[in-house]
Amino acid sequence: MEQVQVEIANVLSCFNCNLNLTGYRYILRDEKPFCIKCYEQLFANRCEECKEPIGTDFKDLSYKDRHWHEKCFNCVQCKTSLVDRPFACKDDKTYCPDCHDNNFALRCDACTNIFRAGMKKYEFKGKQFHEECFCCKVCRQPIGVKTFIPRDQEAVCVPCYEEQYAQRCIKCNGVINKGGITYKGTPWHRECFTCNGCNKMLVGEKFTSRDEKPYCADCFAEHFAKRCIRCTKPITGLGSTKFISFDERHWHNDCFQCYKCNTSLVGRGFLVSGQDVLCPDCGRA
Repeated sequence: MEQVQVEIANVLSCFNCNLNLTGYRYILRDEKPFCIKCYEQLFANRCEECKEPIGTDFKDLSYKDRHWHEKCFNCVQCKTSLVDRPFACKDDKTYCPDCHDNNFALRCDACTNIFRAGMKKYEFKGKQFHEECFCCKVCRQPIGVKTFIPRDQEAVCVPCYEEQYAQRCIKCNGVINKGGITYKGTPWHRECFTCNGCNKMLVGEKFTSRDEKPYCADCFAEHFAKRCIRCTKPITGLGSTKFISFDERHWHNDCFQCYKCNTSLVGRGFLVSGQDVLCPDCGRA
Protein backbone atom coordinates (compact mmCIF):
# COMPACT_ATOMS: atom_id res chain seq x y z
CA MET A 1 0.00 0.00 0.00
CA GLU A 2 2.75 2.48 0.78
CA GLN A 3 4.47 1.77 -2.57
CA VAL A 4 1.32 2.82 -4.56
CA GLN A 5 1.05 6.12 -2.71
CA VAL A 6 4.62 7.08 -3.66
CA GLU A 7 4.01 6.42 -7.36
CA ILE A 8 0.84 8.56 -7.37
CA ALA A 9 2.67 11.40 -5.63
CA ASN A 10 5.32 11.40 -8.35
CA VAL A 11 2.86 11.79 -11.26
CA LEU A 12 3.40 15.14 -13.16
CA SER A 13 0.14 17.09 -13.17
CA CYS A 14 -1.07 20.64 -14.01
CA PHE A 15 -0.67 22.94 -11.05
CA ASN A 16 -4.06 24.49 -11.77
CA CYS A 17 -6.39 21.69 -12.92
CA ASN A 18 -4.37 18.63 -11.81
CA LEU A 19 -4.50 17.17 -15.32
CA ASN A 20 -1.99 14.38 -15.72
CA LEU A 21 0.62 15.86 -18.00
CA THR A 22 2.26 12.62 -18.94
CA GLY A 23 2.53 12.57 -22.73
CA TYR A 24 1.26 16.19 -22.98
CA ARG A 25 2.97 19.50 -23.62
CA TYR A 26 3.15 21.78 -20.65
CA ILE A 27 4.79 25.04 -19.61
CA LEU A 28 6.67 25.82 -16.42
CA ARG A 29 5.87 29.10 -14.70
CA ASP A 30 7.64 29.92 -11.47
CA GLU A 31 8.82 26.28 -11.57
CA LYS A 32 5.21 25.06 -11.56
CA PRO A 33 3.82 23.00 -14.50
CA PHE A 34 0.69 24.16 -16.33
CA CYS A 35 -1.16 22.47 -19.12
CA ILE A 36 -1.44 24.51 -22.30
CA LYS A 37 -5.12 25.34 -21.77
CA CYS A 38 -4.62 26.56 -18.21
CA TYR A 39 -1.51 28.49 -19.10
CA GLU A 40 -3.27 30.35 -21.92
CA GLN A 41 -6.29 31.11 -19.72
CA LEU A 42 -4.20 32.34 -16.83
CA PHE A 43 -1.16 33.98 -18.37
CA ALA A 44 -1.49 34.57 -22.13
CA ASN A 45 -1.59 38.19 -23.32
CA ARG A 46 -4.66 39.42 -25.15
CA CYS A 47 -4.37 40.81 -28.66
CA GLU A 48 -5.06 44.55 -28.95
CA GLU A 49 -6.85 44.01 -32.24
CA CYS A 50 -9.03 40.89 -31.87
CA LYS A 51 -9.06 40.78 -28.06
CA GLU A 52 -8.42 37.01 -28.11
CA PRO A 53 -5.61 35.37 -26.07
CA ILE A 54 -2.32 34.98 -27.88
CA GLY A 55 -1.79 31.24 -27.54
CA THR A 56 1.47 29.42 -27.24
CA ASP A 57 1.30 28.41 -30.89
CA PHE A 58 1.31 32.04 -32.04
CA LYS A 59 3.92 34.75 -32.04
CA ASP A 60 3.31 37.44 -29.44
CA LEU A 61 4.30 40.84 -30.91
CA SER A 62 4.59 43.51 -28.25
CA TYR A 63 5.12 47.28 -28.15
CA LYS A 64 4.92 49.41 -25.02
CA ASP A 65 3.08 46.76 -22.96
CA ARG A 66 0.61 46.12 -25.77
CA HIS A 67 0.37 42.80 -27.64
CA TRP A 68 -0.82 41.53 -31.02
CA HIS A 69 -1.14 38.30 -32.93
CA GLU A 70 1.21 38.34 -35.88
CA LYS A 71 -1.79 38.32 -38.25
CA CYS A 72 -3.44 41.20 -36.35
CA PHE A 73 -0.46 43.57 -36.29
CA ASN A 74 -1.57 45.76 -39.22
CA CYS A 75 -1.84 49.42 -40.13
CA VAL A 76 -5.17 50.67 -38.77
CA GLN A 77 -5.90 52.51 -42.01
CA CYS A 78 -4.61 50.54 -45.00
CA LYS A 79 -4.43 47.15 -43.19
CA THR A 80 -0.89 46.49 -44.44
CA SER A 81 1.01 44.09 -42.21
CA LEU A 82 3.49 45.85 -39.95
CA VAL A 83 5.47 42.72 -39.10
CA ASP A 84 9.18 43.43 -39.57
CA ARG A 85 8.36 46.90 -40.95
CA PRO A 86 8.70 50.41 -39.53
CA PHE A 87 5.52 51.77 -37.94
CA ALA A 88 4.30 54.67 -35.84
CA CYS A 89 1.67 55.09 -33.15
CA LYS A 90 -0.84 57.90 -32.79
CA ASP A 91 -3.61 57.93 -30.17
CA ASP A 92 -2.91 54.25 -29.39
CA LYS A 93 -3.32 53.26 -33.05
CA THR A 94 -0.62 51.79 -35.24
CA TYR A 95 0.11 53.17 -38.72
CA CYS A 96 2.46 52.32 -41.52
CA PRO A 97 4.87 55.20 -42.34
CA ASP A 98 2.88 56.33 -45.40
CA CYS A 99 -0.49 56.46 -43.63
CA HIS A 100 1.02 58.15 -40.59
CA ASP A 101 2.69 60.81 -42.71
CA ASN A 102 -0.42 61.40 -44.83
CA ASN A 103 -2.55 61.90 -41.74
CA PHE A 104 -0.28 63.60 -39.25
CA ALA A 105 3.01 64.83 -40.77
CA LEU A 106 3.71 68.55 -41.16
CA ARG A 107 3.10 69.94 -44.63
CA CYS A 108 5.01 72.47 -46.69
CA ASP A 109 3.22 75.82 -46.91
CA ALA A 110 4.30 76.18 -50.53
CA CYS A 111 3.53 72.81 -52.16
CA THR A 112 1.32 71.33 -49.37
CA ASN A 113 3.21 68.02 -49.53
CA ILE A 114 4.38 66.39 -46.31
CA PHE A 115 7.79 66.47 -44.69
CA ARG A 116 9.15 62.96 -44.69
CA ALA A 117 11.86 61.65 -42.40
CA GLY A 118 15.29 63.07 -43.24
CA MET A 119 13.95 66.06 -45.19
CA LYS A 120 15.31 69.52 -44.42
CA LYS A 121 12.72 71.99 -43.16
CA TYR A 122 13.02 75.76 -43.43
CA GLU A 123 10.93 78.06 -41.25
CA PHE A 124 10.17 81.69 -42.14
CA LYS A 125 7.49 84.04 -40.78
CA GLY A 126 5.68 81.16 -39.05
CA LYS A 127 5.59 79.03 -42.22
CA GLN A 128 7.46 75.83 -43.09
CA PHE A 129 9.02 74.92 -46.42
CA HIS A 130 10.84 72.08 -48.14
CA GLU A 131 14.38 72.98 -49.12
CA GLU A 132 13.41 73.17 -52.81
CA CYS A 133 10.24 75.18 -52.02
CA PHE A 134 11.88 77.96 -50.00
CA CYS A 135 12.60 80.21 -52.98
CA CYS A 136 13.37 83.85 -53.76
CA LYS A 137 10.21 85.86 -54.45
CA VAL A 138 11.75 87.33 -57.60
CA CYS A 139 13.91 84.70 -59.36
CA ARG A 140 12.16 81.65 -57.80
CA GLN A 141 15.50 79.95 -57.19
CA PRO A 142 15.90 77.97 -53.92
CA ILE A 143 17.58 80.08 -51.28
CA GLY A 144 19.04 77.21 -49.26
CA VAL A 145 21.69 78.50 -46.85
CA LYS A 146 22.26 81.74 -48.77
CA THR A 147 21.60 85.13 -47.20
CA PHE A 148 18.21 86.65 -47.97
CA ILE A 149 16.23 89.79 -47.11
CA PRO A 150 12.53 89.81 -46.07
CA ARG A 151 10.25 91.77 -48.42
CA ASP A 152 6.44 91.88 -48.16
CA GLN A 153 6.38 88.75 -45.95
CA GLU A 154 8.47 86.85 -48.52
CA ALA A 155 12.17 86.11 -48.90
CA VAL A 156 14.30 87.79 -51.57
CA CYS A 157 17.85 86.66 -52.34
CA VAL A 158 20.53 89.35 -52.05
CA PRO A 159 21.24 89.71 -55.81
CA CYS A 160 17.53 90.18 -56.61
CA TYR A 161 17.05 92.56 -53.70
CA GLU A 162 19.96 94.70 -54.81
CA GLU A 163 18.73 94.65 -58.41
CA GLN A 164 15.12 95.60 -57.68
CA TYR A 165 14.74 97.14 -54.24
CA ALA A 166 18.00 98.43 -52.77
CA GLN A 167 18.85 102.14 -52.66
CA ARG A 168 21.41 103.19 -55.24
CA CYS A 169 23.92 105.98 -55.00
CA ILE A 170 22.91 108.98 -57.12
CA LYS A 171 26.52 109.44 -58.18
CA CYS A 172 27.85 105.96 -59.02
CA ASN A 173 24.53 104.05 -59.23
CA GLY A 174 26.01 101.37 -56.98
CA VAL A 175 23.95 99.61 -54.30
CA ILE A 176 24.14 101.22 -50.87
CA ASN A 177 24.63 98.32 -48.45
CA LYS A 178 25.64 100.35 -45.40
CA GLY A 179 26.95 103.73 -44.39
CA GLY A 180 24.94 105.73 -46.92
CA ILE A 181 23.78 109.32 -46.46
CA THR A 182 20.87 111.34 -47.82
CA TYR A 183 21.19 114.86 -49.16
CA LYS A 184 18.17 116.73 -50.52
CA GLY A 185 16.22 113.49 -50.66
CA THR A 186 18.79 111.59 -52.71
CA PRO A 187 20.98 108.71 -51.44
CA TRP A 188 24.78 108.69 -51.65
CA HIS A 189 27.63 106.44 -50.59
CA ARG A 190 29.65 108.27 -47.97
CA GLU A 191 32.72 108.04 -50.18
CA CYS A 192 30.76 109.35 -53.20
CA PHE A 193 29.46 112.45 -51.45
CA THR A 194 32.30 114.71 -52.55
CA CYS A 195 32.86 118.29 -53.61
CA ASN A 196 31.90 118.85 -57.24
CA GLY A 197 35.01 120.95 -57.62
CA CYS A 198 37.91 119.15 -55.94
CA ASN A 199 36.36 115.73 -55.07
CA LYS A 200 37.08 116.19 -51.38
CA MET A 201 34.82 114.02 -49.16
CA LEU A 202 32.20 116.25 -47.56
CA VAL A 203 31.00 113.96 -44.74
CA GLY A 204 31.64 115.85 -41.51
CA GLU A 205 32.75 118.99 -43.43
CA LYS A 206 31.04 122.34 -43.99
CA PHE A 207 29.67 122.57 -47.51
CA THR A 208 27.07 124.33 -49.59
CA SER A 209 25.45 123.73 -52.97
CA ARG A 210 25.14 125.38 -56.34
CA ASP A 211 22.73 124.12 -59.02
CA GLU A 212 21.92 121.12 -56.73
CA LYS A 213 25.60 120.12 -56.62
CA PRO A 214 27.60 120.08 -53.37
CA TYR A 215 30.79 122.14 -52.98
CA CYS A 216 33.27 122.42 -50.14
CA ALA A 217 33.66 125.89 -48.66
CA ASP A 218 36.95 126.53 -50.48
CA CYS A 219 35.68 125.55 -53.94
CA PHE A 220 32.42 127.41 -53.52
CA ALA A 221 34.30 130.52 -52.48
CA GLU A 222 36.75 130.17 -55.34
CA HIS A 223 34.14 129.70 -58.05
CA PHE A 224 30.98 131.47 -56.91
CA ALA A 225 31.50 133.75 -53.89
CA LYS A 226 31.56 137.53 -54.02
CA ARG A 227 35.03 139.01 -53.56
CA CYS A 228 36.06 141.70 -51.20
CA ILE A 229 37.05 144.79 -53.22
CA ARG A 230 39.71 145.64 -50.63
CA CYS A 231 41.54 142.32 -50.05
CA THR A 232 40.19 140.48 -53.15
CA LYS A 233 39.53 137.33 -51.07
CA PRO A 234 36.18 135.51 -51.35
CA ILE A 235 33.29 136.45 -49.10
CA THR A 236 31.85 133.00 -48.42
CA GLY A 237 28.91 133.85 -46.19
CA LEU A 238 29.54 130.53 -44.32
CA GLY A 239 29.48 130.43 -40.56
CA SER A 240 29.44 133.88 -38.95
CA THR A 241 31.12 135.76 -41.81
CA LYS A 242 29.70 139.28 -42.18
CA PHE A 243 30.15 141.60 -45.11
CA ILE A 244 29.14 145.02 -46.40
CA SER A 245 27.67 145.67 -49.85
CA PHE A 246 27.39 149.07 -51.51
CA ASP A 247 26.87 150.01 -55.13
CA GLU A 248 27.59 146.46 -56.32
CA ARG A 249 30.83 146.42 -54.38
CA HIS A 250 31.50 144.17 -51.39
CA TRP A 251 33.78 144.21 -48.36
CA HIS A 252 34.50 141.91 -45.46
CA ASN A 253 33.47 143.64 -42.24
CA ASP A 254 37.12 143.87 -41.24
CA CYS A 255 38.06 145.31 -44.65
CA PHE A 256 35.44 148.05 -44.67
CA GLN A 257 37.83 150.81 -43.56
CA CYS A 258 38.76 154.31 -44.57
CA TYR A 259 41.27 153.98 -47.39
CA LYS A 260 43.43 156.75 -45.85
CA CYS A 261 43.41 156.27 -42.08
CA ASN A 262 42.17 152.68 -41.92
CA THR A 263 39.44 153.55 -39.43
CA SER A 264 36.59 151.01 -39.47
CA LEU A 265 33.53 152.34 -41.24
CA VAL A 266 31.14 149.64 -40.01
CA GLY A 267 28.08 151.35 -38.56
CA ARG A 268 29.39 154.82 -39.47
CA GLY A 269 28.79 157.29 -42.25
CA PHE A 270 31.33 157.35 -45.08
CA LEU A 271 32.15 159.20 -48.26
CA VAL A 272 32.98 157.77 -51.69
CA SER A 273 35.91 159.00 -53.70
CA GLY A 274 36.15 157.05 -56.96
CA GLN A 275 36.70 153.42 -55.91
CA ASP A 276 37.70 154.45 -52.38
CA VAL A 277 35.59 154.84 -49.27
CA LEU A 278 36.67 157.42 -46.74
CA CYS A 279 35.67 158.40 -43.25
CA PRO A 280 34.04 161.87 -43.04
CA ASP A 281 37.22 163.43 -41.60
CA CYS A 282 39.49 162.16 -44.38
CA GLY A 283 36.86 162.95 -47.00
CA ARG A 284 36.76 166.63 -46.05
CA ALA A 285 40.48 167.04 -45.69
